Amino acid sequence: MVQGNPRVYKALRDQLAVVLNELCRIEAGQGVNDELLDTIQMIATILNGMQEDFAYDR
Repeated sequence: MVQGNPRVYKALRDQLAVVLNELCRIEAGQGVNDELLDTIQMIATILNGMQEDFAYDR
């Protein structure tokens, strides 16, 4: 079984909390700023990498 890195987990948890707060703040019809989109893309990239590691049992 693959053991995740606790630092990565904590960093992702904290960033997801920031993203959630931003998404709650956005009202219908308002645009999403580029920084938030970049953060979401970074989180998705990291999670995809972690998923690949798990799939290949690294």
